[in-house]
Amino acid sequence: MYDNIFAQIRIEAEKRNLKDSTIDAYCNAVGYFLRTVNKEVTILTTDDVDAFLTEKRLCGLAPQTYNHYHSSIRFFYKRILKMNWDDEDIPRMKLDRSLPTVLSREEMQRIIDATPNLKHKAIIATMYSSGLRVSEVAHLHYDDISRSKKTIHIRESKSRHDRYTILSDRNLDLLTEYWFKCGRPRNILFPSSWTGTYLDTNSINQYFKKSAAKAGITRHVSSHCCRHSFASHLFESGVDIKYIQALLGHVDPKSTEVYIHVSNKALLGIRSPFDTLEGGEA
Repeated sequence: MYDNIFAQIRIEAEKRNLKDSTIDAYCNAVGYFLRTVNKEVTILTTDDVDAFLTEKRLCGLAPQTYNHYHSSIRFFYKRILKMNWDDEDIPRMKLDRSLPTVLSREEMQRIIDATPNLKHKAIIATMYSSGLRVSEVAHLHYDDISRSKKTIHIRESKSRHDRYTILSDRNLDLLTEYWFKCGRPRNILFPSSWTGTYLDTNSINQYFKKSAAKAGITRHVSSHCCRHSFASHLFESGVDIKYIQALLGHVDPKSTEVYIHVSNKALLGIRSPFDTLEGGEA
């Protein structure tokens, strides 16, 4: 029904080198908006967007999802319909800045030990030991692993910037065991057993949660906790925040600085001023 519109969105998005996943998300959001508004495209106004987003906000839509609709429709209006768009009139929602969930070293080891499937174990260990996003570990190829340099080449970064991160000795041993016992894959490092293509990131997240439950972790966790824990543990060990930023592939240093707030203050040697008051420890 909206194939022509989706084709135009794809052309404009590809000009800006947007990822296929982003283009698909834009098309899905715009398609939902058009079906909901149910008007001819030629008579759409910004009032239609305001009414649509207001209804979503009043229904309790999460700020992240609201902003996804906002970005998608904004792209459609500005790039396809060539209409004026004022972010003051149609603002994005401010996001809640909650601290990331960080697991301890002992908790991470318990999760890895509680994972019976060798492929799954290698995936979880790689995310934690190298700070990979779940999409990055799913898109790893055999040639991305350098045994001699002890590095992993990340080619499918969220920010579209290639980077290198560290490869631990223990994880290299685990990856070697996995490779020999699980078909010696030469292309995709962790191919799907069903399709031979890239693993679905949701499935990785699901078996991480199962392993966490087996390990006795009662907090709400996701596979992204591996990346958070990697960064926090490096910071606690005294690694400079700039090196952590490079390993994580963060463009904005503020994204990395959050780990200052979740690291163990005792390991950082920070003392409360209350302890220096009279009657406190010298």
